Amino acid sequence: MPENNKNPQNYPVKVSISEAARLFGVNPHTIRRAIKNNELRYIVVQARYKVDFQSLVEWSQNRKTVKTKLEQKGIGQYVDKWRIKETNDK
Repeated sequence: MPENNKNPQNYPVKVSISEAARLFGVNPHTIRRAIKNNELRYIVVQARYKVDFQSLVEWSQNRKTVKTKLEQKGIGQYVDKWRIKETNDK
């Protein structure tokens, strides 16, 4: 396998509209509206939208209300629980 195929950029993560809405704590209509306004990168697979995850993150960080919902209702609410606590066991 050529070395450049191992680059994660060659395999971007795509999520459905409903997955994106759950992850970011917003209504699916919000994701559809962003697609309609060309604010998100996407592809269509078997008549279903697959949204580029990186564009979702960039889009969410540029909108205060979406960023807040991400932190309160989306995946952001779990970040503190996932952090590894530093231990000073010596």
